Amino acid sequence: MRTLIKLEITRTLRNKKFMFFSILYPSMLYLIIASGASSSDKVDGTDLTLQNFYVVAMASFGALTAVLMGNSERIAKEREKGWVRQLRLTSLPGRGYVLAKIASAGVVTLPCIVVVFVVSAFAKHVRFDTWQWLALTGVIWVGSLVFAALGVAIGYIATGDAVRPITMIVYFGLSILGGLWMPTAIFPQWLQNVAEWLPTHAYAALGQSIELGGSPHAKDVGILFVYFLLFAGGAAWLYRKDTLKA
Repeated sequence: MRTLIKLEITRTLRNKKFMFFSILYPSMLYLIIASGASSSDKVDGTDLTLQNFYVVAMASFGALTAVLMGNSERIAKEREKGWVRQLRLTSLPGRGYVLAKIASAGVVTLPCIVVVFVVSAFAKHVRFDTWQWLALTGVIWVGSLVFAALGVAIGYIATGDAVRPITMIVYFGLSILGGLWMPTAIFPQWLQNVAEWLPTHAYAALGQSIELGGSPHAKDVGILFVYFLLFAGGAAWLYRKDTLKA
């Protein structure tokens, strides 16, 4: 399992185009979306400014992009080429394969998050205490592993031709409904009730709590933990049950 983790991390780092896109894409989106937000505009019903809201939202969205899009398409292609079938002939357990994919995805998300923070500090003059910057980096990075596991599961559910449209639907659906593109406070009440239980909503809420000077709420941590168990467990089960031939 350790060998596969090292191999996956090395492969990810060698994919310069993917790394470049994953790291710069969220910071460019942040500059575009947050360009019209002032430091005094606040999210309805909270003390969180829109400018700060978009810092966490775009850093989380960027991390989601890297782990979800990267994992799902890569795994679907590996299945079609027969690489996964070869791995199943070894003693590698299903959880080992899933953990290796999650670990390699984590390599991409960290610089992606840091770049968004650097751009927000220099371009929009966003200011937090040192502990807040560090805590934000940590919770967004760790939280992204939930969606890395989801990416693995999608890679096993979809074929190589269907994986991209399926991933895009999940990707944009979770991002928009979970409040990564806009505050969920502007949604109708019934949609807010639905969004409250989505993993992306809990993911963004982790960082927003820290921005307001507090700590993540137990409910949000619990929601993400349950989703991680579901996604990672489902991905491991699909790995063991996969019968696709090269």
